[in-house]
Order: sequence, then C-alpha cells, then structure tokens
Amino acid sequence: MLHQAKRKRSLYSLIFAGIILSVGCVGTKQTEADPNSIYARLGGQPAIDAAVELFYKRVLADKSVNHYFEDIDMDKQRSKQKQFLAAAFGGPVPYRGKNMRKAHAPLDLKESDFNAIAGHLQATLRELKINDKLIGEVMAVAASTKDDVLNK
Repeated sequence: MLHQAKRKRSLYSLIFAGIILSVGCVGTKQTEADPNSIYARLGGQPAIDAAVELFYKRVLADKSVNHYFEDIDMDKQRSKQKQFLAAAFGGPVPYRGKNMRKAHAPLDLKESDFNAIAGHLQATLRELKINDKLIGEVMAVAASTKDDVLNK
C-alpha cells in the first residue's frame, strides 16, 4: 500500500512538474515497474521505444508542427521523450530534468499544436494495436500536461 501511494505521488509529480527523466547512472540499481502501471501494461521500455520512434515519424511528416523540430537534435529528442514517457507512465526510473513549462515556453505553442501532437500519439498507439482502454489512460496523462506545455 505504501509503495502504491508513493508511486502515485511520484506519477503526479512527474505529470505536473514536467521534468525530463535522466538516464540512470551505470552501476545504480533501478527498481522494477509496478506491473499495474501504464508503463508495464504497454510493454515496458521496448514498447515505449517503438512508440516514440513511430510517433516522431508521424510528427516530422506533419507540416503543421514539424517546423518546431527544425533545429532540434532528433536523436537527443527521441531519447528525452522515451525517458519522459517511461517515467510518466510509471516506469522504474525517476523523472528529472527540465520543467515542461520552461522547456516549451519559447515555442509559443497553440492549442492546435498540442492537439496535433496528441493526435499523433493516439494514432501511434492505435497503429501499435494498443487497446482502447489503455489508449484512454495514456491520453489522460498527455492531457494533464496541456497547461504546462501551453504555458497557461
């Protein structure tokens, strides 16, 4: 029970604080993910990695939002996104790094931009044959970041 409460607090902190997950240090022991977490139910890190790769193919093909990534090191961006999603969905490594609000502030994103990106995430999950209930949970986590991403 304590482990679940701690994990829930951690997940809320991740979502609302919006900090980028750091890569675990060599030699540090990482705990296992809660088997009931979104992370575990999606399929763990291999599933997150596959989803992020497919997601960015969609995003970079979308002329309405791909300009935000013109000067971005996409290998680094993919790595950050994999880490962020793993942590936000209850993965075993804590989330650290940049605040979502600060990271997105210079972009002057609009609601239409957020919706396009969220749509690409949802389409990615459908293409990967994730069940609708789990997609709904993922999209709820994504929606919880909206105000920070849009600096509201």
